[in-house]
Amino acid sequence: MTDPSRVLYASEPALDVAEFRHVLVESGLGETRPVDDEARLTTMLGNANLVLTARLDTEGKPLIGVARGVTDFAWVCYISELAVSRSAQGLGVGKGLMDEARRQLGPAVAISLISMPDAVGFYERIGTARMPDAFWFSRKG
Repeated sequence: MTDPSRVLYASEPALDVAEFRHVLVESGLGETRPVDDEARLTTMLGNANLVLTARLDTEGKPLIGVARGVTDFAWVCYISELAVSRSAQGLGVGKGLMDEARRQLGPAVAISLISMPDAVGFYERIGTARMPDAFWFSRKG
């Protein structure tokens, strides 16, 4: 079990792709992300301009959560991943990452995201508003 008071939140624009992959798999998002395509994961990290991490404040500083986003730092930020290792889920790490995103972006920048179906309750509990008018072009490949 993870003690939430021992979690360090930080901006890590040069996050290691192996650590990113590990948290995606451990969080359950690995089922919907290209975790077996290292080049694509590298590109995903490299083109994000907001990469926030949650690490345990213990020896080795193990990564337990990641928020990855794309933003203009003036109007809106799209959070493309909010991943928390299963061992740390339910302990406030996801909310901590979203709070850190809001802190770093400031009050003038809105945050948008698309929730996985089983995470909708989490986003409602932390105070995000549901938006009924979202649209999507599916990727091919």
